[in-house]
Amino acid sequence: MTTFKWHATTPLTISGAQKFWEVRYEHDVTPWDRGSTSPALAHWLDSGNLKPCRILVPGCGRGYEVIELAQRGFDVTALDISPLAIEIVAHRLDEAGLAASLIETDLFDWMPRTPLDAIYEQTCLCALLPEQWSAYAQRLAQWLRPNGELFALFMQTGKAGGPPYHCDLDAMAELFATDAWIWPAGKPIKTPHSSGFFELATILKRKKP
Repeated sequence: MTTFKWHATTPLTISGAQKFWEVRYEHDVTPWDRGSTSPALAHWLDSGNLKPCRILVPGCGRGYEVIELAQRGFDVTALDISPLAIEIVAHRLDEAGLAASLIETDLFDWMPRTPLDAIYEQTCLCALLPEQWSAYAQRLAQWLRPNGELFALFMQTGKAGGPPYHCDLDAMAELFATDAWIWPAGKPIKTPHSSGFFELATILKRKKP
């Protein structure tokens, strides 16, 4: 039996990304998977910071957040490069009698017909090669309408390499610079993660071009 590790010892390429993630879902080697909705999302929903709207979940994985958002009346679009991940979410939605738009795609090949109101970014950024982050941040800005909000969880591993890659907060401030994004005045919320790492949760607003 082959053993797979979450931490890759060699970088991913865009062409190899689908196989990389598909293998992990096939063998159920997904230690980043909490098995339930993120506490940060639950907080944002229960506090009223995130209300029903057109929302995107890139890199949706098994789709716990997709299910939660659909249950709460959101118009959800979910993306993943893994066909099996999309299949899993579709099955769970069907079982719950819920609907969402599920799209198997490379993030860098997809654009919405009209900009979205919100994006829930959980483990997608930290799964990408750091040299892809700038292009991904540009995509996020393109996907959102002016004044749209990015509900972001920045993974904190404190380690080199990945995935998941360490999303240092200073690096995130440069990546999501103030010429395009409005950062909140308060500090990010520390959110425990089942992997033993933690995430810093914050809400960024897309500035008008």
